[in-house]
Parts: sequence; structure tokens; C-alpha cells
Amino acid sequence: MRAVVQRVSQASVTVGGEVVAAIDKGLCVLVAATHGDTEANATKMAEKLWHLRIFEDEQSRMNLSASDITAELLIVSQFTLYGDTTRGRRPSFVDAAVPGVAEPLINKVCDFLKTFGAEVSTGKFGAAMKVDLCNDGPITIILDV
Repeated sequence: MRAVVQRVSQASVTVGGEVVAAIDKGLCVLVAATHGDTEANATKMAEKLWHLRIFEDEQSRMNLSASDITAELLIVSQFTLYGDTTRGRRPSFVDAAVPGVAEPLINKVCDFLKTFGAEVSTGKFGAAMKVDLCNDGPITIILDV
């Protein structure tokens, strides 16, 4: 699994002109699954997201995690994270898991986060989404598990 994690002061997802999810201070996470990913990968991704220390403490050092400050998480499926541009000018997405495999794994990430006590909002899998966010920092991290 792969994720692009952005620390945000706010973020939202709009589908068909309607806001389907919104968070305040927290993490906006674009996440994708690839072939061979399992529930164990989903668990590990959720753990990394919940405990990733990218929020500032009283000394302005990135020592706090989403779990420390009970930050909200906005999880957005994004198969294009597995776009391969090594040949030509059009990305190939053969490394992205098919929807029937990817959707349950991304849902598992959300489920595991919720068991940790996270407040999780999501986009709509497979929909044409508009993601609006204010990157705080800016802080952007790429995670692979």
C-alpha cells in the first residue's frame, strides 16, 4: 500500500457538487493498494498513519502524532499513486490493484484507524472527487508498506 499524507488545517471532499466529507486539523491521506497487498498491509498502514509524528509540540518540534492530539483523518482512495511513468508520456496503472481488491483494503485501513480511536472521514471510492485542503507547514510525507 502507498499513501501521500498531508498535515492540514482543513480538508474536504466534494462529489457531484456536494461535500461528502470534511475535517479540521488533521491528516488528509491519499491511499492506494497494489497487487499482493493484504489485510496485514492495511493494519500496518493504519498504525503508521495514527502514530506518524508530524504535529508540533510546545517547542515547535514534530514530536506529536495524530493519536497524541486526536487529529481527524480524511482518507481518499487514489489509484493513481501507482502510476508508472518510466516509459512514454502516459502513465500506466497496471501496478494499482483492481477496484474489487483495493476498496476492501482501503476500508480496512479506515476500520483499523477507528479501532484506535481515530475520527475518520472518507471520500467516495471510484467517484470523480474534488479534494480541497490547506496543507499546514507544508508537511507532506509518502508512506509505503
